[in-house]
Amino acid sequence: MIRFPFFLLACLLLAACGTGARSFYVLGSDGPAPSGGGPGIGVGPVALAEYIDRPNLVIVQAENQLGIAESHRWAGDLSASIARVTATNLGRRLNTGSILTYPWRGDDGLRYQVTLDIRQFHGAADGHAVIEAGWRAYALPERRIVASRTFTAREPLAADGYQPLVAAQSRLLSRLADDIAASLR
Repeated sequence: MIRFPFFLLACLLLAACGTGARSFYVLGSDGPAPSGGGPGIGVGPVALAEYIDRPNLVIVQAENQLGIAESHRWAGDLSASIARVTATNLGRRLNTGSILTYPWRGDDGLRYQVTLDIRQFHGAADGHAVIEAGWRAYALPERRIVASRTFTAREPLAADGYQPLVAAQSRLLSRLADDIAASLR
């Protein structure tokens, strides 16, 4: 009887030793959004393709073959991070500090809602980060679609590795915000 807890503890320690060091990554915005007023913009919800809706970074190794970086993970929920970065970048481009990410309590003060459908968001074997995002902008409060597009882009990695991949993915989100902001101006 006494041996079982020691055996369980030993198994847990061995399992912990076998996992190796993990690195955690965050997407970055172009800088802080302006403070103060401006047109209210809500970003979200953000839908993710099932292959990227995971805590790990994803690399496409070959056509129809993915690699999952087990020791390289997002520091938080990827859809929430994409919403946060996109909202901040839109705030900078549209000169507004009135930005929210989904969910919010009510539409009061919001002029637009931007929804995102992220279909691709990964690293490619050729040294690029890739994004394909469908987005819609709705005028509030009537919820009328004012713009709807698919944004597709590739961004070269500055160097090999996961940190350069995340930096390139952040630049892709910056370019996505450019595309959305151009339609909302």
